[in-house]
Amino acid sequence: MDLSPTRQSRQPRFAITASFTLIVVFLIWLLLPRRATLDDEILPPPIISKAVTVLKGEQVSGTVTFTQTEPTAPVTVSGELKNLDPSAQRGFHIHASGDLSNGCLSAGPHFNPFSRTHGAPTDKNRHAGDLGNIESDSKGVATFSFEDSFISLNGPLSIVGRAVVVHAGTDDLGRGGDDESLKTGNAGARAACGVIGIAA
Repeated sequence: MDLSPTRQSRQPRFAITASFTLIVVFLIWLLLPRRATLDDEILPPPIISKAVTVLKGEQVSGTVTFTQTEPTAPVTVSGELKNLDPSAQRGFHIHASGDLSNGCLSAGPHFNPFSRTHGAPTDKNRHAGDLGNIESDSKGVATFSFEDSFISLNGPLSIVGRAVVVHAGTDDLGRGGDDESLKTGNAGARAACGVIGIAA
């Protein structure tokens, strides 16, 4: 067995070199970019600043755009609808579901996450989806733009994926004095609807 000083001195040098190499390799591995995995931290969803819906019915049609500058800001609702009754006010709401498999009927009730009664857009006690009435001109065209603080394009109460419905009657804003007024505003049949999607 060779126990010469030269052989003995090589062993600790080899151990030091091997340890240094392992440390360098580990540091390089830490610095290399890695693909995200299920174990990595989930990134927050992107902020949605604009959404759009195309409404279609037997006669009524149009486009509505929703914009929001930041998640806590009011939403600006703007659009144009055609072939409405001339010089009329028509109920305009966000409904809970984006399911239009049975036409506008399957869109469900008004979007109402806090289980409140129906009201006007300016009421504190209202459905989140209560956007009041839109008003048509003498040619049956409604062009509108307003802000609403009860709805959002972001967060757990986002309206994206839900439906916009314009009704055949006037919304009484919960002042009708009957049970239906506190549910739907007696706005009547659903004249046109569309699902809210993220705008390009």
